[in-house]
This record gives sequence, structure tokens and C-alpha cells, in this order.
Amino acid sequence: MFFQDGNTLVRMLVIGSLAYVALVLLLRIAGKRTLSKWNAFDLVVTVAFGSMLATVLLSKDTSLAQGALAFCLLVALQWSITWLSVRFHVVERMVKGQPRLLLF
Repeated sequence: MFFQDGNTLVRMLVIGSLAYVALVLLLRIAGKRTLSKWNAFDLVVTVAFGSMLATVLLSKDTSLAQGALAFCLLVALQWSITWLSVRFHVVERMVKGQPRLLLF
């Protein structure tokens, strides 16, 4: 009633622990920009990290290697957009929102 078999629970413990370690290591390698100075783009990336971690944990069809590759891809894309936004103001304006006065 509570679970089908013990293998599912063991898989979740092992894969969950390894995926968490992989995510933390990748975020440390990516640098502080991935987790600081939040804007809408950074929020979307963070939600995507959480979604990928949940998929790796809960889906038997997704392997740990696929999840780690997805983490690497997201970190690489985040780093690339950050690099481009620092060097090109057009990209910076596309990624970072400008504050608007809603009420005065």
C-alpha cells in the first residue's frame, strides 16, 4: 500500500543523492552569477533546475547521466547568456528587465 517494492525506494535514495551532489558541484563551478543578482531570467533557470532534478528523481525513463547532462547544458546556457549580456548591450536589454513605476 505504501510502496510497490524496495528497489524503487533505494533507486530514489541513490539517484537523488547523486543528482543533488552533481547539481551542487555544477552550480559551484558555474560561479556566483548563477545564484546571485536575480532577475526574471535567473528565476526561470532556477525553476528549470528544480524541474530537471524532479524528473531525474521520479522518472525511471531518465538516467542519472541524462540528468547530469541536462544540468551541464543549463549551466552552459546560463553562462553563455551572462557572457553575451556583459559584452553586448542588446542582449543585456533582452535578458534583464527595466524597472517600471507602477504607481506614483
